[in-house]
Amino acid sequence: MAKKQVPLRLSETLYNAIASWAEDDFRSVNGQIEYLLTECVKQRKKNGEYVSHHLDEPPELDIQ
Repeated sequence: MAKKQVPLRLSETLYNAIASWAEDDFRSVNGQIEYLLTECVKQRKKNGEYVSHHLDEPPELDIQ
């Protein structure tokens, strides 16, 4: 399976949070982002209905 390269810009705060999470899960940052996106897509629809009407709103990150 060929993979596509996608340029991605993240805030330093978000990047650091993902990097820490990736380390906890023994993944690379890229692997963690791919895992999270895959899980999000799997959960996007549930029984043919959208999981949340607010899913597309950016989250408020309380990351220090």
